[in-house]
Amino acid sequence: MAREVLNIGQIRIHSGSATREEAMQEAADILESAGAVTSAYFDAMQQRELTVSTYMGNELAIPHGTNETKDAILDSALSFVRYDGGVDWNGEPVTFVVGIAGKGDEHLDILSQIALLFSEEDDVARLKAAQTPEELFDLLASVNQ
Repeated sequence: MAREVLNIGQIRIHSGSATREEAMQEAADILESAGAVTSAYFDAMQQRELTVSTYMGNELAIPHGTNETKDAILDSALSFVRYDGGVDWNGEPVTFVVGIAGKGDEHLDILSQIALLFSEEDDVARLKAAQTPEELFDLLASVNQ
């Protein structure tokens, strides 16, 4: 990828909880603020969630749009939000909500980087223990490679 898909401004930590819709809206808003998606992307995320859950296990959900709504994606980017109070994702406990917008096929590379980060329990524990967005960014830096 030509540029970084994640920067410090796209990372948030909340001490409380959120609903699935609130978490998806925040993920979409961060991506929109980063200039990666249009305002239509939240609807695209909701459409995807109706067809298949974006819950991935290990307290991770990766909301993203559908193939039919690729025109809402302007550039590749990530949003990363940790909800210490949790999110009920259709009955599954989620702490991390990672919004993805991938231009062309770049979402596949981004997804593989996120999957690697969340495949090890020690890595997930480090992500949960980080105190600041800066600490999270340091742990997530591999997504920009």
